[in-house]
Amino acid sequence: MAVDIRVVGGSLISVTGEPPFGDVSRFGSARKPASWAGLTPTVRGSDRTVRYGHISKQGDPWLRWIMCEAAHVAKRSPDYIDFYARIAHRRGKKIAIIAVARKLLTRAYHVLREADEAARDTAMPCCSP
Repeated sequence: MAVDIRVVGGSLISVTGEPPFGDVSRFGSARKPASWAGLTPTVRGSDRTVRYGHISKQGDPWLRWIMCEAAHVAKRSPDYIDFYARIAHRRGKKIAIIAVARKLLTRAYHVLREADEAARDTAMPCCSP
């Protein structure tokens, strides 16, 4: 599946060719690509105590880098400026950038998933009478 994304959620990013995480249908939900890219926090827990740490950094470093670069652009767009400001005020600028990057990746996943489903629908027309 060839991909050419220029605008995702109001911010300009360009991805040409195959999606960096391969076939989008292998992920069951939008949380999975974010976890695969290492944009989710590590979790340490025992009994009822749960501690969240830094991002896991498991996965593709190129994808994590490009999503963080896109987040730096997106934090100035009207779609993300309030989200970024709210988290930056409460948790700090670096954590807010990672949150915007994860949100961008989630939106990109939804765009790719809908394009994949639309391509499957047009390739295999319904056989119902």
